[in-house]
Amino acid sequence: MEITVDDKKVYETQGETPDELLKEDSTPRVGELAFEEYTSGGLGRHMGISSTIFLIVGRIIGTGIFSTPSSVTSNAGSVGAALCLWMLGLVLEAAGLCVWLEFGCMIPRSGGEKNYLEAAFRRPKLLITIVYAVQAIALGFTASSCIVFASYMVVAANHTATEWEERGIAIGVIVFITLLHTFFPNWGVRGMNALTIMKIALLVFIVVTGWVVLGGGVSSVPDPHASFRDAFKGSATSSNLYVTALFSVLNSYSGWSNAAYVLNEIRNPVRTLKIAGPLGLGICGFLYLFANIAYYAVGTPEEISNSGVTVASFFMERVFGTSAKRALSVLVALSAFGNVMAVTFAQSRVNQELAKEGVIPFSRFWASTWPFGSPSAGLLLHFIPSFIVIVAIPFGEAYDFIIDVEGYPSSVIDFLVGFGLMYLRWAEPDIPRPFKVWWPVVIFYMAGQAFQLVAPFIPPPDGSTDTSLPYYLYAIVGLVVLMLSVVYWAIWQKVLPALGGYKLVPDHQVLADGTTFVEYKRVKVD
Repeated sequence: MEITVDDKKVYETQGETPDELLKEDSTPRVGELAFEEYTSGGLGRHMGISSTIFLIVGRIIGTGIFSTPSSVTSNAGSVGAALCLWMLGLVLEAAGLCVWLEFGCMIPRSGGEKNYLEAAFRRPKLLITIVYAVQAIALGFTASSCIVFASYMVVAANHTATEWEERGIAIGVIVFITLLHTFFPNWGVRGMNALTIMKIALLVFIVVTGWVVLGGGVSSVPDPHASFRDAFKGSATSSNLYVTALFSVLNSYSGWSNAAYVLNEIRNPVRTLKIAGPLGLGICGFLYLFANIAYYAVGTPEEISNSGVTVASFFMERVFGTSAKRALSVLVALSAFGNVMAVTFAQSRVNQELAKEGVIPFSRFWASTWPFGSPSAGLLLHFIPSFIVIVAIPFGEAYDFIIDVEGYPSSVIDFLVGFGLMYLRWAEPDIPRPFKVWWPVVIFYMAGQAFQLVAPFIPPPDGSTDTSLPYYLYAIVGLVVLMLSVVYWAIWQKVLPALGGYKLVPDHQVLADGTTFVEYKRVKVD
């Protein structure tokens, strides 16, 4: 298809960017591969707007909204303060979405943060790619949602399971989803869409039920407005408690960037991203806020706080009875299952993009899309750390600590993405930007990420944490993981070539399935 000047004007007017316009000369160069190379192979562009929205919503809605409100309320101390934190969290994540939209529309290819960091931090060569690769692969596991699925299914079955029985169920989940995405990729997408529709329907049901309760239509709740009288009474006075609550809120909203990881598979990626991103986050934000109001309609702040990780179960039992509580456990388990499907789908694409750049040992294998066009080796690379965490990490403090470690480096990466966007605005102002975020929004987002980087080092008011380990240790370990990636880069790129008298030269190769990848060859230096 030949694109004329008039065609370009039409596309610009409609906000569409066809594949033919997404050429190397119109987008920043990221990594080693050119446009035709990084879009070769794979499943092609098979996802439209609805599937992209479902991918985002399916990633955001996991189990957080069904459990997190209890801890948020407990830390915030009041309904008013808790709802304000949910609003603040939504605004922060919306700011982040705007940053990702500018980058995603400017660089519409799979990989997400990998591409954005490479565009901004090009020197030293491959350093930022390796830093991102280490945290994305080593800490990109989905063990927690697999275990949550197992726990809720055990509750639904009214069975007391041993730790290894729950581990066995969790292993079955990650094995099944990995095989499904590998051998039946189209059915994997259909399954994600179906489970996302179920999640939305469940939250809509909770929201509507809350409205009925507030209208006085449920006899088991004699005073549905009790929580909203003097809504800020008892609000926390410790900044640390608000920090802890905000972390829980942000974790519940995480996943709005999911579409950025699979843009090679999205039709009209720029237009689709600009529509699906705001709609996906907006749907979740609306449902989250009104679901919280529904919870407070059936219980006081004290009751919500004491409900633990089963606030949605408390809601269902108060309104509909014990049977509804067990039925909800099945639905929450399926929500966790859908979350694993969405994370696995996207993360495997990130792994494949990293393999294509040649920064992972045995890149030829990990870049493969054999046998059905799906990133089968990328799926395996995601499966391995998830399986190890499920099997090897004991439940309790050690497991909670690993989950905390997983989150801290991602905040570092997110801050660098915001900084990189501001740097590119200054260094390369003429790059075509189909979407451009207002710069104060970028600063606001960066301030939020900086806050998350500093907050773990603020001592808790009473010195207590959810583990017996020092409160700051997980942040230190997260930083150590990033520093080890710098050491790996220095050894591979600098130390060994200097000692061996060679230099590393990129060699572009094409696999039988059409996938192009880079392999670094050692060339002797005279």
